This record gives sequence, structure tokens and C-alpha cells, in this order.
Amino acid sequence: MIGMLKNKLRDDMGNMLPFVAIMVLGLLIVFTGITEYMRLQIIAKGVRDAIESAVISVSVENYENVYSPLRESYSGGYKLKNDNWKEVIDSGDVYKELSELLGLEKQEKYYVKKAGESYEYKLSNLEVRVINSSLAPIKNKHKFSAESFINLEVPLSFGWEHLSPMKIRLKVKSEYAAKF
Repeated sequence: MIGMLKNKLRDDMGNMLPFVAIMVLGLLIVFTGITEYMRLQIIAKGVRDAIESAVISVSVENYENVYSPLRESYSGGYKLKNDNWKEVIDSGDVYKELSELLGLEKQEKYYVKKAGESYEYKLSNLEVRVINSSLAPIKNKHKFSAESFINLEVPLSFGWEHLSPMKIRLKVKSEYAAKF
């Protein structure tokens, strides 16, 4: 019996089979890692584009405040009141726009994109900062713009829930530019 086992271990037939199996499993793990990375990139890009669209809609809401100074070659959000220019900025409701664009549901402090019984991603801690340009055109270093920051949390499908979800802080900036 022991002699037969020694002969099987010394046999050269099929000795590449374990190596090929290990290579196939290794390539499968690398492929799933690459596809998971691509999935995370696609989700982050889609959320970034949706935030940009929502912030642009906030900028459009500010158009009435920007138009009258624009005629005087300024691009800031100001209105003339009693012989003085007063800053007028509307930050809008970006979460409402995002919910409509992405189909989000409000759950506690998160806005969640559902994927069946679990979630595809969560958004939280949105900050929108509207930056007004200065009133004097010679010293105008800043354009009328809006910066937004938001936390994005995406659970990983690679790792079978043993890995923590990807958490990043996205920054999106949009600027007002006159077409004429």
C-alpha cells in the first residue's frame, strides 16, 4: 500500500494540473478585482455627474441675480437696492435635485440608492458653497461658482462583505459662464 502511494507521488503524468488550477483561480481573482474597481469608478462618476447637474440647476436659479450685474460686465450675484449693491445668493435644494436625478430614498441621515433589498450606494453630508465674484471687475479673482462636497459610501461586492465599504468625499465645482 505504501509502495503504491510512493509510486503515485513520483508519477509524472498530470503534474501540471494543480499549477493550471492555481493559475485559473488567480486570474479569476484578478479579473473580479478589476471589475469591482471599474464598478466603483462608474458609480463615483455617475454620482459626480449628477451632483454637477444639481449644482448647475442651483446656478440657473441664481441667473436672475447674476443677470443685472452681468450687463455692467460683472458676473456676481448682486442686486441694486437703495443705491448700494447687495449680495444675493440662492443655494437651492441640491438634495431634492439629486433625489430626482438618481432615484434616491431618504433613510435617517443618508440618501440611499436601493438595489433590491440592499443598497447600491449612500450619500450624506452634502455641503454647497456658492462663491460670489467680487463687484469690481479689475480685482475680480473669483468667478461666480458653486462648490459642493458630499460623502459617498459604496458597499463592495468583491470580498463577500468581509471588506468595509468604499467611503470617499467627492468635490464638484461648477462656474457661471455667460454665453455672450
